Amino acid sequence: MTRLRGITWDHPRGLASVRGATATWVTGRDDGVEVTWTARSLQGFADEPLADLAAHYDLLVIDHPHIPEAHRDGYLLPLDGTGRDAELATLAAQSVGPSHGTYRHGGRQYALAVDAAAQVALHRPDLLPEPPATWDEVLELAAAGRVLWPSKPVDAISSFLTVTAQRGNPAADDGAPIPDDAALDALDLLTRLAERTPSFCLDENPIQTAERLSGGDDWWYAPLAFGYTNYARAGFRAHRLRYTDVPGITGSCLGGAGIAVSASTGHPGLATELAFWLAGAEAQAGPYFTAGGQPGNAVAWDDDACNDATLGFFRTTRATLEQASVRPRHPGWLAVQDAAGRLVHRCLRGDLSPRATVAALRECHEGVAA
Repeated sequence: MTRLRGITWDHPRGLASVRGATATWVTGRDDGVEVTWTARSLQGFADEPLADLAAHYDLLVIDHPHIPEAHRDGYLLPLDGTGRDAELATLAAQSVGPSHGTYRHGGRQYALAVDAAAQVALHRPDLLPEPPATWDEVLELAAAGRVLWPSKPVDAISSFLTVTAQRGNPAADDGAPIPDDAALDALDLLTRLAERTPSFCLDENPIQTAERLSGGDDWWYAPLAFGYTNYARAGFRAHRLRYTDVPGITGSCLGGAGIAVSASTGHPGLATELAFWLAGAEAQAGPYFTAGGQPGNAVAWDDDACNDATLGFFRTTRATLEQASVRPRHPGWLAVQDAAGRLVHRCLRGDLSPRATVAALRECHEGVAA
């Protein structure tokens, strides 16, 4: 029996989706393939080095900022040139926003978008029929004590990048520092938001925010959080959440996940076959979504059944995804992201002034670039 091992992140969106879809793939075969999926934490998904994992797993569900490093170090198998370039072209045409292209670097495709996400807004429709449309309205609702905002370091830097991109200063591919005045402008908005939201938000991620919103009636809305369709589905939690475009719509920091094949796998053909199947329209709109996944394929995003099951999640956030911004595309970015996230987080806590934060961010960027 041929055995494949895969690793993803620890949430039904990340784990149940690939387990459920893979079971369908295995059932349709007669060659005795066995696929085992395990998971790591959401934080680990964002920042743990992939090289060690690639040595132990055949398939990896990954965050796209790892791709430039993978290209440099060679621990992922390129998926172009494997006899499936026509399928690659189809998947590129079915990309939600820039998702598919973020897994390409140096002319090679290292992963396929199985999950599309960006920072969006979420609210309790039973408590807040019409969510805020502008940042002024967000701050007004926050002042009334009804807003949460996940802002632990990795989410703080994502929000910072969203706001700077919205205001005409997206992060540069080479990781060059954002202009000081644009950075100060973004920090001004984000510190005002932090002052009006509970202090525990500074230690929480989008999953924890969605859990709070769906589990009780104290809070109604969050303006910036990576979307999770699970919380929009009936029966997942006590109350359903509705996801909408982020205030301002443009510039939202792109997230999502791609399926990659380890360069160390002993079964490259079989692992590649499964990766393409998981990313394909049939699986994405079918067993992958049904098992709890958040598809990365536009066919699923346009699908009536997928939208009906999620309070229209895909249609009500599509504009944000199509106009999302992409984090820098160089191998040193992950180190910058970690350091910059801690700096923005210190600013939100009041431990570092906005001007000192901007100066430190510049040093951080320039240090890695050097």
